[in-house]
Amino acid sequence: MTIKKILWLGPKKPELADWLETQGWLVFDTEGALSPEYPILEEVDWLISYGYRHIIRPDVLALFPNRALNLHISYLPWNRGADPNLWSFLEDSPKGVTIHLIDEGLDTGPILAQREIVFGPGHTLGTSYKLLCLEIESLFMETWPLIAQGQIEAKMQTGEGSFHKVKHKAPFAHLLHSSWETPVADLVGKGIKEPALIN
Repeated sequence: MTIKKILWLGPKKPELADWLETQGWLVFDTEGALSPEYPILEEVDWLISYGYRHIIRPDVLALFPNRALNLHISYLPWNRGADPNLWSFLEDSPKGVTIHLIDEGLDTGPILAQREIVFGPGHTLGTSYKLLCLEIESLFMETWPLIAQGQIEAKMQTGEGSFHKVKHKAPFAHLLHSSWETPVADLVGKGIKEPALIN
């Protein structure tokens, strides 16, 4: 039997790696940037990105047509890019998690699975982040067998959504008065741009 292999991109997730091995997958991992010359790329069947800090080059993606996916803690197309959990509260936009194929854009690829989440006012940035991580990992385990077998049809993202860079957070840093313990209720809507006044 041929051993199926995954290159896990991002911080190690031992529980997910162990689960994947029970499903018949051998998992390698790296947090480093990839190039087409990266030796392991010749051996693996899929790329899976989760919390990965690098943009995957087009010449690497070309080696994995429809076999590179990202686990993103936002309800795409909302909150592409950096700090998705924070922005979902600052702009009071839909919240959730999404598994999508990776294309040459940033969090713009076709969606394989997603789950919307509603947070109560008692959450902090830290507790909401932990819940999002639990939800994306749960969604991954539920859907990965079907994704790997090509039984889930990817759907293009629709709507404008939103996108943020790391630097976009700076004007709102003062709102994070208790860092990860900042209540999300203190953030809701604080990043919504005021409409221009009409004279």
